[in-house]
Amino acid sequence: MKMTIFIVTIALIAMGIFTFMQTAVFGQNPEGADLERIKKSPHYKNGKFENLSFTPDLAEDATYWKILKEQFRKIEDKTPNEPIPSVKTNLKQLPEQPQIVWFGHSSYLLRLNGKNILVDPVFSGYASPIPIFGKAYNATYNYTVADMPDVIDVLLISHDHYDHLDYKTVKALQPKVKQVVTSLGVGSHLQHWGYDKAKINELDWDEHISIDSILNFTAQPARHFSGRGLKRNQTFWSSFVLKTPTHNLFLGGDSGYDTHFKEIGEKHGPFDLAILECGQYNAYWKYIHTMPEQTAQAAIELKTKVLLPVHWGKFTLALHPWYEPIERVTKKAAELNQPIITPMIGQSILIPTAADHFDEAINTKKWWQL
Repeated sequence: MKMTIFIVTIALIAMGIFTFMQTAVFGQNPEGADLERIKKSPHYKNGKFENLSFTPDLAEDATYWKILKEQFRKIEDKTPNEPIPSVKTNLKQLPEQPQIVWFGHSSYLLRLNGKNILVDPVFSGYASPIPIFGKAYNATYNYTVADMPDVIDVLLISHDHYDHLDYKTVKALQPKVKQVVTSLGVGSHLQHWGYDKAKINELDWDEHISIDSILNFTAQPARHFSGRGLKRNQTFWSSFVLKTPTHNLFLGGDSGYDTHFKEIGEKHGPFDLAILECGQYNAYWKYIHTMPEQTAQAAIELKTKVLLPVHWGKFTLALHPWYEPIERVTKKAAELNQPIITPMIGQSILIPTAADHFDEAINTKKWWQL
């Protein structure tokens, strides 16, 4: 009798998990004609996408058991002890000058040449399929879809992880979005959520698209992975070069350090601004996320005039103090003489186009030192 109860309980749990994973938040991997296109990609091999370099999920001395044990280790200041400073900017009345507004982690709005480009927006208040996990810090979710401009000319999604592709946010944004630019395969999630396929532009590495003959996007390599369920790497991950009549920007997405930064800098640089991840790192997964010092070095190799470090300041998704990424990357950038901007969440920053415009942009206070 006890064995029967045990088996039934396990079966019910399995059915519950299976049912939950069929819900909309998990999206849908490519199939049919979309999958056939993916199969033609030189980066899709043996049923999945691959990086340019061999990229294990974990470092050589790491195990999932070690990582699990680390989760229970006390880390001082893993989350902020008080609300972090932020600014509430009226995004619907931004000046016409080139602007960027960072919303914490990897979400930001670009205003360039009269166009609005919204990148990897996560406004639901958490970065996971379950609201109790990956919760945003206090004061970092002051912005909602309602605060965004009435027209989003381009919604750019670098890859399909929950801290970059948020179901609730993307679904609510749909009436505002004119075009989507994303990595190959990610459009299947968006179509599953009701987006018109005609508005979705999926790019393989080195493919490009021009929006209104003003915004020119070229997908470039990143060293990462993808997946919203149990099966990984069914959709692609990318960085993007964004060229306009006035600017040349590098939008980094998520990436471990590798030779591609130097190659992109030589091929597409120099850049006016590079937006690169600097947080949620650990030696255990060093191949798929950069360490802060590597972020500063990557900026040098990209030949960027100024660096904006992101992927920090909103969620705790790793095992370091919440402010450690920005402390380390600013220190290394200073050593390398790499100009860097560190705006508060919501602060509108002019995007410089020449060296003599940098001083005002980079002289921002260390607001994270609460």
